[in-house]
Amino acid sequence: MAEILRLPCHLLRHSSHLLPSECSFQLGVPPKRYSNGWICSAANSAAAPAPLFLRHTKRLLSFKVHATIAETDRPKWWEKNAGLNMIDIHSTEEFLKALSGAGDKLVVVEFYGTWCASCRALFPKLCKTAEEHTDILFLKVNFDENKPMCKRLNVKVLPNFHFYRGADGQLESFSCSLAKFQRIKDAIATHNTARCSIGPPKGIEALKLSETSPSVDPKDKIVESSSR
Repeated sequence: MAEILRLPCHLLRHSSHLLPSECSFQLGVPPKRYSNGWICSAANSAAAPAPLFLRHTKRLLSFKVHATIAETDRPKWWEKNAGLNMIDIHSTEEFLKALSGAGDKLVVVEFYGTWCASCRALFPKLCKTAEEHTDILFLKVNFDENKPMCKRLNVKVLPNFHFYRGADGQLESFSCSLAKFQRIKDAIATHNTARCSIGPPKGIEALKLSETSPSVDPKDKIVESSSR
């Protein structure tokens, strides 16, 4: 049995004529065109929308479909990187390997949460800073993916930033919001000066991190940084 498609008439106008209260198409049946421009199905004599209306409807539906696909294909805000000097960290092993491989470079580590509004607001400026300082390594650590490691590093407020460099190990750590972003710039200016380090990168043994670290206590609450 053929399907019938019904459309409300307040959407179907042609020139100055208003269509009846309900119009029908019988799917699969070629429409019949009249001299006045109306078309209707062979199974129903009620007037149907004009070809122009159908073209606009099809175009609108096509636009909505493409817009939805484009929105789905876009990376999430935390998945974007400023360049080769910005790396996502997914485990303690990756974190230690990145610190060890950085040598004498300054390493800026951002601890963030995908749900953290302060992290999202600050992130574009962090990307711009990374683009301006290609000699610095920026690491992004997702708190929810690395809770044991974050607890060992005493990360309790997001967004949180740690600074490491070669044999000096950890230089500084603090929470920071968009309003206080200048603090990150000041820390970079202080710690990214020319120097020669003697010895291997520190912080690997000092951190004493491992994948067997105890899990985070559910009572430990992470609060977004808004003013610090």
